[in-house]
Amino acid sequence: MSETNRVKRVNYTTSGVATIVLVGLFAAITYVGIQFFRIPLPAAVGAPFIHFGNSLVVLSVLFLGFYKGAIAGSIGLGLFDILNGYAAEAPIIIIDVFVIAFIVTEVFKLLKFNDDKILNITLVAVAAGLTKIVLSFVEGTLKLTFAGSNLNSAVTSSILSLPATAINSISTVIIVSLLYVPVKKALEIFLSASES
Repeated sequence: MSETNRVKRVNYTTSGVATIVLVGLFAAITYVGIQFFRIPLPAAVGAPFIHFGNSLVVLSVLFLGFYKGAIAGSIGLGLFDILNGYAAEAPIIIIDVFVIAFIVTEVFKLLKFNDDKILNITLVAVAAGLTKIVLSFVEGTLKLTFAGSNLNSAVTSSILSLPATAINSISTVIIVSLLYVPVKKALEIFLSASES
C-alpha cells in the first residue's frame, strides 16, 4: 500500500462516524452475502453451504483492520446464525472470525501492507482460506468427540465434511482477488466525500 493510501485508511478508520458507517456497512454486506447467496451441501458434520460470507469478512479486515473488520464480520455472520437457526454455532463462528482476522492481518503485515500487487491480496485470501479449512476440521473433530464419537471416527467425519469449506475457501480467494480493487476505489470515494 502506498503512503498516500495508508494515510487515507487511517483517517477514515479513526473518524467516529465514518467508522460506525463502515463497520455497519461491512456487517450488512456480510450478512447479505451469506443470507441470499448460499447453496446447501450434504456433509457428515453440520449443515455446510457455499456462501460469500468468508470473502466479505476478509475484505472487511483488509479495509478496516483487525479489530473493526472482525467486529463487522462477527456481526454479519453472527446475525445470520441467530436468524437462521444456527444460534448455537454463533459463538464458534465469532471465534473463527477473530482467528481469521488475526491471520489476515498478520499476513498483510508480512507483505508490508502492499496492496499495489494483486498477488499480495491473493496471498492474504489464500491464508484466510487455509485457516478456515483448519478451523473447520478442528471444530468438526471436537464436536464429534464431545458428542461421544471416538477420535478416528471424528477425524474421518470431519475430513469428509471439508469439501464445502474447501469450495468456500477457493471462492474466498477468487472473490477477494476480484473485489479488492473496486471496493478500495469505492472506499476512497467515500473517504473523499466524508472529508468534504
